[in-house]
Amino acid sequence: MVDVATPPRRSRISPEREAELYEAVLDLLREVGYESLTMDAVAARTRSSKATLYRQWGGKPELVARALRHNKPVSLADIDTGSLRGDLMEMVALQDDCKMEQDHALMRGLFHAIHENPELHQALRQLLIEPEITGLNALLRRAVERGEVAADNPALEYVVHMMVGGFAARELIEERAVDQAFLTQYIDAVILPALGV
Repeated sequence: MVDVATPPRRSRISPEREAELYEAVLDLLREVGYESLTMDAVAARTRSSKATLYRQWGGKPELVARALRHNKPVSLADIDTGSLRGDLMEMVALQDDCKMEQDHALMRGLFHAIHENPELHQALRQLLIEPEITGLNALLRRAVERGEVAADNPALEYVVHMMVGGFAARELIEERAVDQAFLTQYIDAVILPALGV
């Protein structure tokens, strides 16, 4: 099993080149899905050697997880507008509707692969999911410190579940992708009232 907690060995790949590689990986994921994505295909698409890809990222799970992490350059922990509603609205504003739809389609395509591939699940958990949860918890902790949310509010530990549920339920129930308007209404109607805001 690949240890994704260990930072990859860095070669002479520039940040620009790394960004190009990550974009190519995401494009391939959208085109063929995780199961059909190969390191050979990434090497061909990016005009890289397969040896370089393995040396840099260890394998497909870590490369995919790092590409997805690179696709989310702003950490939720860095959002601090001075109010919980402002922070949550800023989180929504970071991505336009088109990008949200692309990202949602990408993640939907990965759900099956996550259940079938423990290395991918571990890589996504360490590089994408846990940093997002940590950032959201920091955002919520600041709201508690400001006195906006009671420290003993039982909904605090379920905010991430509410957010994920909103994403999953809209497509399942309404057969529509999540967009900024839906998330804004969802935050105002569900999340903030649950937190007593």
